[in-house]
Amino acid sequence: MSASTRIKLSFMMFLEFFIWGAWFVTLGTFLSQNLNATGLETANVFSTQSWGAIIAPFIIGLIADKYFNAERILGVLHLVGAVLMYQMYSAPNVGVFYPYVLAYMILYMPTLALVNSVSFRQMVNPEKEFSTIRVWGTIGWIVAGLTISYVFKWDAGELVLQNTFLMAAIASLVLGLFSFTLPKTPPIKKVSVEKSSLSEILGLDAIKLLNNRNFLVFFISSILICIPLAFYYQNANLFLTEVGMANPTGKMTIGQISEVFFLLLLPVFFSRFGIKKTIMVGMLAWAVRYLLFAYGNAGELAYMLIIGIALHGICYDFFFVSGQIYTDARAGEKYKSSAQGLITLATYGVGQLIGFWVAGFVSEYYKANPTNDPFWQNIWLVPAGIAAVVLVLFMLFFKNEKMEKVAVE
Repeated sequence: MSASTRIKLSFMMFLEFFIWGAWFVTLGTFLSQNLNATGLETANVFSTQSWGAIIAPFIIGLIADKYFNAERILGVLHLVGAVLMYQMYSAPNVGVFYPYVLAYMILYMPTLALVNSVSFRQMVNPEKEFSTIRVWGTIGWIVAGLTISYVFKWDAGELVLQNTFLMAAIASLVLGLFSFTLPKTPPIKKVSVEKSSLSEILGLDAIKLLNNRNFLVFFISSILICIPLAFYYQNANLFLTEVGMANPTGKMTIGQISEVFFLLLLPVFFSRFGIKKTIMVGMLAWAVRYLLFAYGNAGELAYMLIIGIALHGICYDFFFVSGQIYTDARAGEKYKSSAQGLITLATYGVGQLIGFWVAGFVSEYYKANPTNDPFWQNIWLVPAGIAAVVLVLFMLFFKNEKMEKVAVE
């Protein structure tokens, strides 16, 4: 790969995740404090991510992979996304905001696969080259959070979080135009005369893998653990803002920094302790982080909130990345793509869709039925309990196995 291509792909990844991090992290706070959204209205908005994840395979599998260059459809999606993002910036209430965010997420979620496609097609050795490109996406997310908190201070004092959508719109416009300068990535012509079935595109061909008890337990656990994950996405920034933590969006980037660190540590842990213990550590981290959120505060116990944020690296890497490795090994050559598609559909689609609504209902319940305990303590104990139950079920029903085919470098 030439140096110019590497720079282009890195900038593409940077902008792709800068855009997402520029508005999604503070979305819960914006909806609550700027648009006065209820818990269920907030859940409805956040669930657009899941609908986007469910619909994305249709756009990629039925349209992009067959008829258009990946970099061109990436450009078009981001240009349209810039217009939608500006409409979100201008929306006066949730009713006006919702149709635009739904349309935006349906268009944005497919771009996550498109940037990977553009990158992989330029690589001779993706196993070694991709991580150095993908890390710029994480850096983009971090820069977005630091910019909101420390440069513009949009999450301090009187919140002006609507400006985050304007920043994202500008970045989306830049990436949309820049995409047309990326290396040409035309559809791959299949040698086989067989057409891809709808079930193959959606990852449903891999459903037969559920006949394996271990994979079934992992599959169900993946859906259930996404319920606590949804609580974090939907409530964390609002929680940190309401308890009085300074620069909450900037501090939340600690989670992405830890994600990079634990991703490097994962191969060592994985090879030493095996798949079962690695995934269990990830599940345990979810329960611990929410207990820290439940009993920490922005004063003398602020360190508990910081540790809870920093645990994001273990939560994500030790469960989701390990799960992707396990799925790849369990699927075999025939079902590799379908199996990953199935897990993505189950987690970011079904699992988080359920999770966002559970989080919304829990918020509404405790607002309507206050207890002697603090509101946020009640909120965070729910996902902590769910994560603990999933951990116990996984520990009891998932049998440890040697994944000899898994090669983590």
